[in-house]
Amino acid sequence: MLTPPDLPPVRQQHCRQSLRRELRARRRALTSQQQQQAARQLLARIRQAPAFMRARHIAFYLPNDGEIDPRPLYQWATSHGKTGYLPVLHPLHHGALWFVHYAAETPMQHNRFGIPEPQLKGWGQYRIHRRAPWALDMILMPLVGFDAQGGRLGMGGGFYDRTLAFTQQHPQRPRPLLVGLAHHCQQVDSLPLEHWDIPLDAIVTDQQWWDVQYPQTRHQASSSIV
Repeated sequence: MLTPPDLPPVRQQHCRQSLRRELRARRRALTSQQQQQAARQLLARIRQAPAFMRARHIAFYLPNDGEIDPRPLYQWATSHGKTGYLPVLHPLHHGALWFVHYAAETPMQHNRFGIPEPQLKGWGQYRIHRRAPWALDMILMPLVGFDAQGGRLGMGGGFYDRTLAFTQQHPQRPRPLLVGLAHHCQQVDSLPLEHWDIPLDAIVTDQQWWDVQYPQTRHQASSSIV
């Protein structure tokens, strides 16, 4: 019997879509109290981690669709001298992201997916507030699903994969630590992977931190993604 990573392309894509629906429903089923508790546990688990303590420029995200909430972690980080950024849909390169400095006074707007992001009116005036992904120390990204081997499942748009493709195409270039965040209930035994999936360095849930040793046999980066 074929294991998920070895499924033929059509079946593998169907498997990913089915998993995505199931895992999104699983995290949306969490109560408000469970979400708040998970956010507190995430804060406690990450804030003392050496990699997080060393990081100064960190990309966060605003939770949507039941994602685990990193806002308490953001508040703690910025109160301890770190600078926070949020992903913004790139206005020029479709399917990619910018990372823009975020603070309490940052003017916000909803993107086409209904997710709040910093406004980009007059791109020039925000140039000083943007930071290239390779100049970030850490990127915290939301997961739909994950496995203990470092496989990850996102929402399916490929935004992080396109933006972070340089980590595989130019491995000598400076790069951020890539950390996936999820509720513990989003873990699966094994995920079907695509050649463009960018591997993570760590996965953190409300219950555990995994440092990922990503097997090269599970991943072959695509040089066609920019």
